Amino acid sequence: MNDVKKDLPTADQLYAATERIRYRKSYAKMLYNTISSLIVVAAVAVLISMLFLPVFRVTGSSMTPTMNNDDLLICNKRADFKSGDIVAFYFNNKVLLKRVIGTAGDVVDISEDGTVYVNGKALDEPYISEKAFGECDIDLPYQVPDNRIFVMGDHRSVSVDSRSSSVGCIADEYIIGKVIFRLWPWEVIGPVHGSSVE
Repeated sequence: MNDVKKDLPTADQLYAATERIRYRKSYAKMLYNTISSLIVVAAVAVLISMLFLPVFRVTGSSMTPTMNNDDLLICNKRADFKSGDIVAFYFNNKVLLKRVIGTAGDVVDISEDGTVYVNGKALDEPYISEKAFGECDIDLPYQVPDNRIFVMGDHRSVSVDSRSSSVGCIADEYIIGKVIFRLWPWEVIGPVHGSSVE
C-alpha cells in the first residue's frame, strides 16, 4: 500500500503539469491568432496593391538617370497627371514608364537640338542628362488629342515614346498610374515628385 502512495504525484507536481498544459494551449492559440492576422494583413496589402498602389520593377534604360534598371516603384492609380509626372502604362502587353510632357490640348514641339517646347515655352528639364531629338517621325508641332498624354523617356537618345508613331500619345484607359514612391534601392528610397525625382 505504501508503494502505491509513493507513485502518486504531489500537489506541486500536479499544479506544474496543469500549468504546462495551460501554457501549451495558450501558446498554440496565440500562434494561431498571429498567423491568422498575418494572413489577413498580407491579403489586404495585396488587394490594396492591386487596386490602388501597384508595384513595378524598372527594366531598361529609357528613364535613366532618373530611374535605373531594377528600381522598385509604387504607383498611385487615382492620380491626376501633369507635365513632369512619371507614369506607368500598358503598351503591347508590357508596362512602360515615361514622363508626361503634355496633356490633352497642349502643343508639343521639339527642336533639332532636342529642346522640348510645350505651348511655345521651352521646358526646364533638370531630370535629363542630355538633350536629343531621338526617334521622332511625327509631324511637329503636335497637338495632344483629348483623353491622351504625350510622354517621353528621360534618356532621350534611346527612349521610344510619343515622338514615335508606333507608340504615339497614351490613351487614358492604358494608364496604370503615377509613380509616387521608390522602394528600392535603399540609398534612393523615397517619394518621387515630378522633376525633383533625385
